[in-house]
Parts: sequence; structure tokens; C-alpha cells
Amino acid sequence: MARFVKTFRLPMVLGTCVCMCLMAPTLAQQLQDPTRPPAMVSHGEEVVTEGPVLQSVLIGPNRKVAIISGQAVALGEQFNGAKLVSVSETQVVLRNGSELQTLKLFPDVDKRRSSIQADTRSAAGKTHRKQ
Repeated sequence: MARFVKTFRLPMVLGTCVCMCLMAPTLAQQLQDPTRPPAMVSHGEEVVTEGPVLQSVLIGPNRKVAIISGQAVALGEQFNGAKLVSVSETQVVLRNGSELQTLKLFPDVDKRRSSIQADTRSAAGKTHRKQ
């Protein structure tokens, strides 16, 4: 038995290594990269949107700047004939005459309070007394 193991040890190890090397690409294809952009961007297709797009907001002690469709616009400056009148962490407001246009940094995300948070906060406000 010992002779059998010694004789076939090297071919068995090499065979196992070859099988593992051949299987590695198929296993790696199943894993998704967590840093990959969202599906709408990763296919290489250009996303077409109507109107200006808020891409970033820079808020500092002495300045507020929005990056709108690739252009840096400071608070009070003009963008395509509209004045930037408000800048917050998640949105900006443009005024064109009497018309206001709100651009959101994450337009597809709605901020809602979950029922768990609401229950926790209401319970935290209650005090219990020993009798």
C-alpha cells in the first residue's frame, strides 16, 4: 500500500492542481465586484437624462458649490440662465425667473423613516417608574 501511495502521489497532486486551476476562472466569474458601478452605468451604455444633473455638492465654511452637469456653480451664480439659489447636502435649487427647479443628488432614493426607528424613538421617550 505504501508503495502505491509513493508511486501515485505526484500524479495525484499534479492532477488536483490542474483541476483547481481549470475551475478557478469559473468560480471567479460567479463573484461580483462590490466596487463596480451600478448596472445602468457598467454596461458601457451612456445614460441619457433630460435637463441638468446634480453630480456633487461642496459645502465649506465660506462657500457652497454644486457640480451640475460637469460645471462648477457657486451659490448665486448662473447655470444655463438659471440662478443657483439654494445648496444643501442632498439637493440644490435653481431659479429661472419665477420657476424653481430642484435637483437632487440621489433622485431615485426616497428618504423615509423606518417603522423600527419610529418604534425605538417612541419607546426611548417613555420613562418607567418603580412603584
